[in-house]
Amino acid sequence: MATPDLTSATAVPPTVVAPAKPQKGAGPDKLSGARWWRILSWRYLVGIVACVYALIPVLYIVSAALNPIGSVASTEIIPNTVSWVNFEALTNNPSRPFFRWFGNTVIVAVVVVFAQLLFSSLAAYAFSRFRFKGRRLGLLSLLLILMFPQILVTVALFQMFSVIGAVMPSVGLDTLPGYILIMLGGSLGQVYLIKGFFDTIPHELDEAAKIDGAGHVRVFFEVCLPLVRPILVISGLLVFVGVVGEFLLASIFLRSTTIKTLAVGMYGVLASDRSNNLGWFAAASVVIAVPIIILFQFLQRFIVGGITSGAVKG
Repeated sequence: MATPDLTSATAVPPTVVAPAKPQKGAGPDKLSGARWWRILSWRYLVGIVACVYALIPVLYIVSAALNPIGSVASTEIIPNTVSWVNFEALTNNPSRPFFRWFGNTVIVAVVVVFAQLLFSSLAAYAFSRFRFKGRRLGLLSLLLILMFPQILVTVALFQMFSVIGAVMPSVGLDTLPGYILIMLGGSLGQVYLIKGFFDTIPHELDEAAKIDGAGHVRVFFEVCLPLVRPILVISGLLVFVGVVGEFLLASIFLRSTTIKTLAVGMYGVLASDRSNNLGWFAAASVVIAVPIIILFQFLQRFIVGGITSGAVKG
């Protein structure tokens, strides 16, 4: 019996079925008017109310900054007259050196942010990558220290820097270097956040870099640190906002007019005559807000990346 030649058989192509066209008005993406109002309308209403609630104080401050009278009673959401007098007052009053305070705050914030990120990253890398005796105790001790409020160490810091200032006046009380050292006392506050990101980096990357001859320093700076950039940005912003808004320590350790930061200086101006200085205070607040908004917009993609990196798909 002859065997059929299968090689000469003609291959039949598979049948391709065209997808059905969706019917008009069908599908989960399109809702009827009544159903949309019942399911989604409350979300938009809540969002609109939240936006209005958040924008009213901002509009009030902007209106007070543009109001030439500059008092609480005369300030409205929409000013009747627009003037730049309050902004000009930021520069022509030696007793209120706003831009000097602004510069002091920027110097302190930048130095503290970079130092805290460096120290916290080094500590987080050590806790994440190394296994040593006392590692768990160190993490628990660090967590315990962070639980104590800042006000508990204020008296001890004041006494300590009074003694240091007698020996080294450049880093004592009422000096920016001394205040920076005080703010660096909480340099390990971001260790837990950064350590969590270091734990997500595969150890195979470290081993591959070490095979190529890299030591721990190169592994840290060239392999691991770029991978945790989103959490570094978030941690840096948290530290930056905390330093700019710090009032308790700054009011105790910075007494001279030219050494004050924004929080202490602006509070003193507003407390001296609240009614007449509202316009100056509002103009200063607007000037401060502009670079911070630009900074957040510039770092937005890192912020979103840092928030979503730890998300789990459900």
